[in-house]
Amino acid sequence: MIRAIYAGSFDPVTFGHLDIIRRSSNVADELIVGVLNNRAKCPLFSVEERVKMLEDVTRELSNVKIQSFTGLLAEFARTCGANLIVRGLRAISDFDYELQMAQTNRKLNPQIDTMFLTTSLEYAYLSSTTVKEVAEFGGDISAFVPALIIEPMQRRVRERAANK
Repeated sequence: MIRAIYAGSFDPVTFGHLDIIRRSSNVADELIVGVLNNRAKCPLFSVEERVKMLEDVTRELSNVKIQSFTGLLAEFARTCGANLIVRGLRAISDFDYELQMAQTNRKLNPQIDTMFLTTSLEYAYLSSTTVKEVAEFGGDISAFVPALIIEPMQRRVRERAANK
């Protein structure tokens, strides 16, 4: 059985993330989407909100589970019994960092392999950071995120602007 993990912050989940989730769910028997709870960052959405959003947008994928985690990805993979980490690559500039992380994860957990999927061309430019910037300036984010993410994004951006 291939149990894979696709991990990230997903703040917010984008069409690029969903592209990798859908494609890797076709490769794995079970795909665990790991939502990183990184205390060093100040995310737009709480980890619980990000988990719920991902559950909502992946509901039709029966072999996908959403789970939050903290700490090392290699350790999360071990606790989940995963044998594969999936990473998305948008550009060649991503590869150097991702290769280092794959090698580090393999050193920390020799049972884990990493599979790289290149993002579909239509999403190669897309990042959560870009989506947040567009939303903060009142731009249309409907080409970047699923419809059910738009209203919570707009609301959270307004809340943050009001609190500055």
